[in-house]
Formats: sequence, structure tokens, C-alpha cells
Amino acid sequence: MSEEANPETDVMATAATPRRPRSVEDDEDSRSLDVKVVGVKSESESEEYEEFEDKPTKGEVIGWCFYELCSYFTHTVLLTIVFPLIISQSFGSEPLQPARGWYTNGKGRHICTKKETLLFEALTYARVKVGSMKFSPLEWTSISWFFGLIVAAPLLASVSIHLDHRRNSHVMAGIATAIGAIFCLPAGAIKTVWIMPPYVAAIVASNAVGSAFHNRHLGLMVRGFVGSTIRKLQFPDRQAVSSWLSLYATAGGCLGSAAIASFTYYMLRNSEGFISLWVVSIFSGILWFAGIAHILTATRSNGNESSYNNDRVSGSHFISIFKYPHAAGSLVGVFLSSFSTMSIFTGGLLYIVGQLCVPPKDLLFVWLTYFFFPLLVLPLLQPIQKLIRSDAVKMQIFGFLLSTLTSGMGFYHRHESWHNSHILFFAASQSIASGVLHAYSRILLMDCAPSGNEGVFAAWFSWVRMLGAFVGFAIGSSGTGNINRSFGTAFAAAIVGIVALIFSNVSSYGGAVAAGHVHKRRETGSPVRGSDDIVNAKGKGDSEEPQDRSIEV
Repeated sequence: MSEEANPETDVMATAATPRRPRSVEDDEDSRSLDVKVVGVKSESESEEYEEFEDKPTKGEVIGWCFYELCSYFTHTVLLTIVFPLIISQSFGSEPLQPARGWYTNGKGRHICTKKETLLFEALTYARVKVGSMKFSPLEWTSISWFFGLIVAAPLLASVSIHLDHRRNSHVMAGIATAIGAIFCLPAGAIKTVWIMPPYVAAIVASNAVGSAFHNRHLGLMVRGFVGSTIRKLQFPDRQAVSSWLSLYATAGGCLGSAAIASFTYYMLRNSEGFISLWVVSIFSGILWFAGIAHILTATRSNGNESSYNNDRVSGSHFISIFKYPHAAGSLVGVFLSSFSTMSIFTGGLLYIVGQLCVPPKDLLFVWLTYFFFPLLVLPLLQPIQKLIRSDAVKMQIFGFLLSTLTSGMGFYHRHESWHNSHILFFAASQSIASGVLHAYSRILLMDCAPSGNEGVFAAWFSWVRMLGAFVGFAIGSSGTGNINRSFGTAFAAAIVGIVALIFSNVSSYGGAVAAGHVHKRRETGSPVRGSDDIVNAKGKGDSEEPQDRSIEV
């Protein structure tokens, strides 16, 4: 192309060639279109903006959200509510030495029914004997959860290699999910507490593997919508797409949790408590097993075909995340967010049951508020985020602020009598915090995951999230309904999370640049990217029509 090419003709040629949506960076460059630039893009630079992947279909997106509906409840309801209740009902007699009076709470201000008192005492009274030690059903659940994390660690290390460098990784994820769902079915077949640790460990490990596959697929779908490499000021478009997917999936997960929680409340009303809870576990396993439909149909390639069947992949692949400081730093936020939300949920639930003696119907309203309120609020956050141009880090800070509001106010007013309006307000605000922290913590980590390595990053996210939930559950369930410890530690964790996100170098954009998702503007060479695009469009516009990458968000 000669130096005297007509700019008007070039602009017409570019307009006739379908392109991705223009970024602000292009608008800035268009101010200098009168500058004549000589040169053509190199082949590698041209391919950088011409690589497209298959755009996810509506069925693929719906299936991805459906899996969250079928699996999110495993650590929010099944492990935290159903299994501790099953363990508490495994004993043939009532507690011999109750921790407090039968009909009044520890403060003596609330009248408790005998059924409520027995339920609380069964959960908190230490009757599981291991040598000279005794554990309550809540503590026994925590021990079983810890064993599951130990099993999940090497399993995820092996699975991450298959997710990134082997074909048919969805088969392994499907098998793991099926095993976890099957272990839910016989949870009440043998009425003994000793059978629960292997059950819980298998469910924790299976959920970790399924979650790793599920969150990895988020990174693949985002690449399919916006492309593997974008320009700097197109990054808000990537954030909008990932937020749209993650928020709606989290809302679907809350719907599944509400269904299991409501079913648990309904079955607790029956006189056969143990058998009724076993039915809840069976129903949970069936719902979880239904999520395999998404795993078996989600065969999207990771875009790195040359890595498939690569037998030279070393075991160090699992620790490759630490080569990316933004990704490694984001794991701190994942742990703190999961820890704080679980500590508040567990400690608050035990407090309103054991100390405030909330009637069963009011307890159901609390559960429904906690799990249904995000269904209304989370979808509204995506257009707000797009309007204020907020990234995943800022949205996580917003979630931590809500957690400090809930835990701080609850801790400050711990010596006062809470009314139903106060409890519902705390449940609503904390439910938003929990949904926001979960949705945007995985967005941040997927922004930091290089193309073709989403599997190992998703595996770390899954394990660290379960670790944080385990620590939060262990602390929240200690103290027999006293919220001093659970709310105090949750408040401190949220403050640390805010400080870490603000003053550290972790950022969505920086992580995306380091991962190669964002092409930074070159300091040398052509100062006008618009001219280069025009030259490249004339060279390729007539030969191949790029796909439409647009999406309504």
C-alpha cells in the first residue's frame, strides 16, 4: 500500500468489513487518522485479533447455570445443615446432661419449646466418643469435612492436568459428580456416626472436582464470547459478560439451596426425624446427579489443541498458578470471602435457634430470605456494574463491606434482643454479600488464568473456597450459639479482605494483561492503531468474514 492511500477510501473499506465492537482505544486513535503511516501488521499481530472460538449457545449457557443450581447447595445446606442433623439423630437417646435449661435460653428472656431445645442440644452436645475425647455432631461434621479436603487436594492436582492437557476431561468430572451424588443416597442406611466421615469426605472431594470443571468452563465461555485477546479498553466488555454469567449462575444456585432448605424444614416436622432427614439426603443426591447433564454435554475445547495428550506435562503444573502474582493474590480473597460468609451463616443460625429461640416458621422465613433474596438482587447488579464501570475487585470490596455491616452490627448488638425485622435484615444483607463474593471471586481468578490453563486455576479456586468454608463452619459452630467468636472473626476477616484488595497489586485488568487476555498498546511502532486496523481490514476483509461476537448483557 502506498503512502498516498486515500483515507476516505480506507475508511469505507473498513466499514464494509465486519469487526468486533469498537473500543474506546480505537476512538482515541481515530483522532489521528490524518497521519499517514507506512507498514502492515506482522502475521502474528494480525492473527492476534482474528482468532475466534465458537460462541456459546443459549443451551450451553443455561446448562452451565443449571449445574450451579444442582450443586451450590452441597456446601451451603447439605454439609452445614442436613448432615449435622443426621448425625444428631443417629443416637437412640436424648442428651444426658444438657448444656443449658430446657425451656429458657441462656439469657432467660426467651421461652423455648422442648422440641427446639432438644434439636439445639442434639447438635451442640458432645456425645461422639473417640478415645478420651468427645465431639458434638457439628464438630464431627467439621472433622469429616477436613478429611474430605485432604482427599480432594491430590485429586485436584491430578484432575487439573486432565482439564488442561487431556481430552475427555468432562468424563472424569462426570464420574466424580456421580460418586458424590451416590454417596448421598445411603447416608441414613446405617444409623451410626462412624459412617459419616467417609460419606462427607467423598462428597467434599466430589464437589471440589465438579466445581473445578464448572468454573473452568466459565473461562472458556468468556473467551468464546469476547475472544482470547482483546484491546485494553474493551476489557469492560469482558467484565460485563463474565459478570452476567456468574451472577445468574449464583442466583440459580441460591434457588437450589432454597429448595433443599425448605424441604429440610418440611421433613423435620415429622416424628421420624432420622428417616425424614435421610429422605432429604436422597433428594439432594438426585438433584446433584441431574447436574451431570451439563458436564457430559460441555465439551468445549480449551483452545490449546497442541497440549492434548502431552505426556510430558509435569506435576508442577498444579503449582503453576504461583507464577502469576495476581492469581495467587486473588486466592486470599477467595479464602477470606468463603470463610467470613460461612462463619456468619453458621454462627448466626445457631444463635437465632439456640439463644433467640426463633419459632420454626420464622426460621423458615429466615432461610427463604437468605436464599431467595439474591434471586432478585444479583441480576440487578450486572447493569449497575456496567454503568459505573466497576471491575471484579471493586465488587468484591462491596461484598466485604456488606459482610462487615452484618457481622459488625450483630456483634455490637449481641447482648440485645433481636426482633424478626432485625433478623430478616441481617439475612438479606448477608445473602447479597455471600452471592457477590462468590460470583466475583471466581471472575477475578478466571481473568488471571491464561488461555489453556483455566483448569488448574479453577482447581485452586475450588479447593481454597472449600477450605475457607470449612474453617468458617468450624469457628461458626463452636461456642454453642454464642456469636462473639463467629461474628468477631468474620468481621476481622472481611476487614483484612478489604485491606488486601485495596493495597495489594491484585487487579482484574493487571491479571488479564499478565495472562495474555488484554493486548497492551505498544509504546513503539505505529502510533495510530486505527491505521493499522484499516490496512489489516483491506488485506483480510474480502477473504473471510469474522464471526459476530455480540452478546446482550
